[in-house]
Order: sequence, then structure tokens, then C-alpha cells
Amino acid sequence: MSTTSNLRILVAGGGIAGNAVALQLLRAGIDTTVVERAATPRPGGQAVDLRSASKEVAERMGLMPGVRKLQLDERGWIYVNEQGTQYAELPVHMFDGNGPAADIEISRGDLNQVLLDLIAETDGPLDYRYGDWIEQLEQDARGVDVTFASGRTERYDLVIAADGVHSATRRMIFGPEEEFATHLGGYMAFFSIPTPADAKEGWLTGCNIPGAMFAIRPDRDPATSKAILTVRRDHDPALHRDPAAQRQFIRDTYAGAGWKASTILEAMDDTPDFYFDQLARIDVANLSKGRVTLLGDAGYCGSPLTGMGTAMAFVGAYLLAGEIAATPADIAGAQTRYQEKLTPFLEGAKELPGGGVKFMLPAGKFGLAAARFNMRILTSKVMLPLSKKLFEPKTKDYALPNY
Repeated sequence: MSTTSNLRILVAGGGIAGNAVALQLLRAGIDTTVVERAATPRPGGQAVDLRSASKEVAERMGLMPGVRKLQLDERGWIYVNEQGTQYAELPVHMFDGNGPAADIEISRGDLNQVLLDLIAETDGPLDYRYGDWIEQLEQDARGVDVTFASGRTERYDLVIAADGVHSATRRMIFGPEEEFATHLGGYMAFFSIPTPADAKEGWLTGCNIPGAMFAIRPDRDPATSKAILTVRRDHDPALHRDPAAQRQFIRDTYAGAGWKASTILEAMDDTPDFYFDQLARIDVANLSKGRVTLLGDAGYCGSPLTGMGTAMAFVGAYLLAGEIAATPADIAGAQTRYQEKLTPFLEGAKELPGGGVKFMLPAGKFGLAAARFNMRILTSKVMLPLSKKLFEPKTKDYALPNY
């Protein structure tokens, strides 16, 4: 992909979506600025996977050598009860890499670093700024005037908002978050903990209790693991941006839950990377408004429950950069084609497996017992052909354009 252009494009957000689109724009010779609110790249984070079209995008973009070096030793999922007794096992190969665990898993921070390393190797017109963000946008038919927190004011032909579920850029141009966010009935937290001595190498181990689940997933560093907590709960504004309230909510939910709950709770207060947020879906009907376009979670988030967040970010970034490079003199046309080509992928990628939180986290003891029984049946040899069909990605027939 190569082009000659006088375009200046601003990318808001230095996460996976923002860096993926920036990499492809730079390769097309397009003047690209990236602003990231954090002072440095954010390390670690939850594991993300590459499957279906996102794996194809990663291969086309040349990410796979770096990914292979940093990918997790992911062998599958184990389900245990409150006493720690195993009742089901889902190896990666059981569903051909399409089950809960994919054959390529990598921490969010490591995947982002692979992108940053390739950006650093690319000889393109780049201005990358940490510790800065957009304060104000003023657009007309020909471009956008941007005022930054640093006090700088600059003009761009296009602004790409890749600043996440709670996108400040989206709020400025498209409207308040409440217009686009749907609470899916739960909350999710994850953070680093010391790896338990009896952890099974390479396996995520999880335990369901009524209305909640908690799991431990190994990191690339054997000394640490990620605690993953998912809870059924109606939307509670009191939990928003209040870490103390969030931690208390977790303590109340998992106190006396058995298995490794006490180990996780003991590590929670001292963990360096506590993360907590609602499970929410983001739907924006029109991804572009004037000279501002939404990318990744800012425009289309199915929540972590779908397991397709990275896939949507990668596919969206690949399409948007490809369309811009194809017609640099026609930004509006590129924006339209980006949405048209991405929409069929999003329709499948946003679907919640099994009907959502209520199915995944049954509230009562009877529902929990039924869920455990169903899991044993689904992973049996007799039911495996049917189970494979249930786990087939909804996006398997999506044809990724070539640029």
C-alpha cells in the first residue's frame, strides 16, 4: 500500500486500534499524528486473541513475527467448583482455536508494543505525543481545527477517534456516551496477582458461583497471573470511577466464594494494575460525522464477553487506512466505504455467545448446577461435533478486502 498525499491525519488514542491505523497510514506515506493521554505505553493488561479475520489482518500487516515472540503459552480452559475440583476441560485444539481460548493469545500491552516497534521502523511522517489529548474540535467542510491539552492548536484533514469505550472525542462530536452505550447486565475486573503455587502451567482456570465467575490466567512471566472477575449486576452509577467502591463491591461478591477467591482478594489492594468497568455495548449508527471518524471501541464495542474486541479494532483499522490510501483526495468517500465494508463484520462480531450475561452467569444454585452439567456434556466426545458448530465464529465467512 503506497500513495502520495498531502493529507494530515490525527489519531486520538495510542492503543491497539489507534496504533494499527497509524501504522498503515504511515506505510501509505500519510502525515500522521498520534496523541495518547498516558505518559508512556501501557504495559500488561488482559490477554487478547487473534482469530479469523483479525489473524489475517495481523499477517498482512507483518505483525506475526513479533506476536509469536510474545504470545502466551495458552493451552486451554479448566473449570473447577468451589472446592477446586475440575469438572470440565477445554483444550485450545478442541474447537480448532475457536473456543474460549484461541491458539494465539497475547497480552494487550505486548500486542501494542509489537505495533509500536513496527511504527518505529517505518519511515513515514509521524508525530507521536504521549501525555497529550484533544481539548476542543472545530470542524468545517475541509478540515478540523484541534486544540490540545498542551495548548497547541493545529489543523487536520481528518481526526480518527480511537480513544476507547469512554471516548472523549466521540462525546465532543457525536454526543454523550449514554446515547450509544447499552449496559449488558454486569461488571468485569482484572488485575495482576502472584501465581498460585498449584497453578497449572498454560491453563486458565475458572470457577463459577451464583451470579459471578472468577478465574486465574497465567502471564508470560511465570511469577504473575491475571485474576479475571465477572459479576451480574444492574448498572450502578456509584461504582463509576470510584476504585474504593469497586474494590468493596468485589470483596462483598467473592467473600467466602471458595477455590482461590481469598487469594485473589488478598492480592487486590496491592496490585499495580487494577481495572474495573461495566460490561457495555457501544453502537454508533454513523461512524463518521464530518471530518471525524470513530474506530474500535469508540464506535463499535461488543464488550469483553464477545472476545472480538481486538478483531474489530484490527479489521476496522485495516479497512479505514486502506480506504483512505485508496482515495486520499476523497476523504468522505473513504469514510463511507469504511463503514460499508466493516458493517457485515460487526454484525457477527458483536453477537454475545449464548445469550449474554444471564446465560454465562446463572444467578441461582439450580441454574449454576445446570450450567456445569451442560459444560460437561458440551465437552464430551459424543457432543463434540455439535459443540464445534456452536463455537464457530459468526464472522467466518467475512471476506477481507485486499489493498
